[in-house]
Amino acid sequence: MSIPRPPLVAIGLLSACVLAYEVLLTRLFSIVLWHHFAYMIISAAMLGYGASGTALALLKEKIAPRVGLVYVMVATAMAFLMPAAFLLAQQIPFNPLQLLWDQAQLTRLLAIYLLMMLPFFCGGLGIGLVMWHFGSQAGRVYAFDILGAGIGSLGVIGVLFLMPPHNALVALTALALLAAAIAIVELEMRPKWLAGIFVGLGLAVFMALPGSWLQAQPSPYKDLSQTLNIAGAQVVEERSSPLGQITVVENILIPFRHAPGMSLNAVDEPPPQLAVFVDGEGPLVLTRFDGKLAPLAYLDQLTSALPYHVLEKPRVLVLGAGAGSDVLQALYHGAVAVDAVELDRNVIDLVQQRFHDFAGNIYAQPGVRVFAAEARGFVNASPDRYDLVQVALMDSFGVASAGLYGLSESYLYTVEALQTYLSRLTPDGMLAVTRWLTLPPRDALKLFATAVFALEQNGIPNPGERLVMIRGWKTVTLLVKNSDFTAEEIEAIKEFGRTRSFDVAYYPGMPPEEANRYNLLEQPYFFEGAAALLGPQREVFIDRYKFYIEPATDDRPYFFRFFKWAAAAELFALREQGGMPLLDWSYPLLVAALVQAFVASIVLILAPLAASRARRALPTAPVALYFLAIGFAFMFMEIAFIQKFILFLAHPLYAVAVVLCAFLIFAAAGSWLTGRWQKKAMGRGSRHLTLAVMTMGVLSLLYLAVLPGLFQALTHLTDAAKIAISVVLIAPLAVCMGMPFPTGTMRLASTAQDSIPWAWAINGFASVVGAVLATLLAIHLGFAAVILLAVLIYGLAAIALRRFA
Repeated sequence: MSIPRPPLVAIGLLSACVLAYEVLLTRLFSIVLWHHFAYMIISAAMLGYGASGTALALLKEKIAPRVGLVYVMVATAMAFLMPAAFLLAQQIPFNPLQLLWDQAQLTRLLAIYLLMMLPFFCGGLGIGLVMWHFGSQAGRVYAFDILGAGIGSLGVIGVLFLMPPHNALVALTALALLAAAIAIVELEMRPKWLAGIFVGLGLAVFMALPGSWLQAQPSPYKDLSQTLNIAGAQVVEERSSPLGQITVVENILIPFRHAPGMSLNAVDEPPPQLAVFVDGEGPLVLTRFDGKLAPLAYLDQLTSALPYHVLEKPRVLVLGAGAGSDVLQALYHGAVAVDAVELDRNVIDLVQQRFHDFAGNIYAQPGVRVFAAEARGFVNASPDRYDLVQVALMDSFGVASAGLYGLSESYLYTVEALQTYLSRLTPDGMLAVTRWLTLPPRDALKLFATAVFALEQNGIPNPGERLVMIRGWKTVTLLVKNSDFTAEEIEAIKEFGRTRSFDVAYYPGMPPEEANRYNLLEQPYFFEGAAALLGPQREVFIDRYKFYIEPATDDRPYFFRFFKWAAAAELFALREQGGMPLLDWSYPLLVAALVQAFVASIVLILAPLAASRARRALPTAPVALYFLAIGFAFMFMEIAFIQKFILFLAHPLYAVAVVLCAFLIFAAAGSWLTGRWQKKAMGRGSRHLTLAVMTMGVLSLLYLAVLPGLFQALTHLTDAAKIAISVVLIAPLAVCMGMPFPTGTMRLASTAQDSIPWAWAINGFASVVGAVLATLLAIHLGFAAVILLAVLIYGLAAIALRRFA
């Protein structure tokens, strides 16, 4: 069959579906599991693309006579595999909490990984098929491919403001069927009415397929699932946006009583409450408030009430205000002004509109202002000074204690974050941070160490004079003051602890015998840890401690990472004695994902080529090294910048969509420039690559130096402005990164064309493994090191290119 022209519009739509699906999966897996599974989704997408390249290399002769038919078939297969793969993945009883002692969980993780790969395999096969068949017009095809990918990765964010993720998945299915219909028209396939069938099928899917079939079901181990198992619990409201799926639960039969770490001496109980979950995690609570402060007396029995017994009528800034519990606590204690900052506007709307009467319109009380903003961005931009900056307790105890956040970037608890908060305090103001109490101590000591480093970097010679830590039976509160604590303030702190049976874990000049009086531990671990972190042997203590408590920084913002290989064997040996909760499971999960990515990419990408006639076209060592290097380097750079831009864009989903879009579009521009240069000066591709690598090195060093300050200065801007700035920042780097692959491919085309399928496969292998390995390296070395490593690997590729046979 003669095919007159490439299906450019169809390719653009199909590519948009592929990238939109990749971004959408990060949202869906945030609901089902946790957001940091994004690295695995990127790896699965690259595996699908790599495997499709191998399949195309092996089957191209059989496919050649029927390109149009095969393209329509794979586009249709992708349309139905997108919802089917996700639906089937939800049926796999994967529980990451059992990963370390149940070998079946590894198999289930692999099954989910391979299911997620299938739609990308079909999409990659369709795009690669058209790229190969219309090789003389590859530039135009590639342009529509990349343009569609960029539109899809950003467009899905807008779609998620209009509909929940499961409905967006239905829309993508319909769009992929439309891509098949348009391909039939563009390829002039017969019968012509077949296009109408596909359009009708797409409309039927969009209009008739119940989105509820595809609704993401949170893991049974998530807080929402556990809460809904309680008799009488019912969902009374749901909201969705790119920032999270919000679920409000009411229980009249067994009322909620959420007061984290409330003193065991307390006689007051909370008023009626509604539980608010974000992506199945929580709860935050919405407390009934009728304007009377007396029913809020229970809020004085929490460790987070400590600063109000030291400060009088403070001006308060609450970061992560959620449904307003910390605002109520401030009002109860006589705060003269309260600024509440909450990232998700849907949460604010619930308080102000849907549950306006129940909540007593707390965000409109005299002296209260609410801002829909990211915490760090608001603090950087605010000209105001506060007597108290309160960082709310936003995660659940179950999630925190089980190590579920180990791979989660959090820019709220870094050294730079604490420095930012301290900069907005009045001369005698305080920063208060409350965390869950875990034993042996992890969160509390890591937070204490972070505060010590922040004060030292601010030039404070004796940071211990400005720190106080108090613990109850379930929570720990750290106070960091902008000046030294006075004797009167210390006495007030001790009195607060005595009346509530809270233990003072540290205050300036505290004798050891005052520790460990009420909630008795085998040893005064918290006091001893705090003293060690302030002592001359601090580095030795941190190095020898069973958990990783090195302070988090913006370059390594993994505050919740406590895993240490040195202690893993000892903790694992305690599993039969209930010691498994001490292990941060998310880190071993990352290692398991790396192993499965390595094995799967060999089995699905390299092995089929090795078993075929293509083994005769094995590339030389420099060629293999070149394509391996550029695959690793590209993924290292991409993953590091996705994680780095989370701070600026305020949410992982925004960072994934924007960074992917920018890298794709401008890498395509770099590829186009390379093609033009190669035509003008054949054989000088290595010069262009050397120049590109040098430019990347300069840009990387420049960005590492200026991005922290730039982010701090601009993070208060609107989301649209920050997205535009992010694209502009990534563009020159991405242009350079788009040059190595076409440079090497065109060099091979003139010297060893039969090696091109192997080059594609080797590059795909590196991309699959690199997506996971980049995250692992970022945890250990930091984003800056990963970016610099990527530049060095690009340099190695430039050397290898000069040795092409």
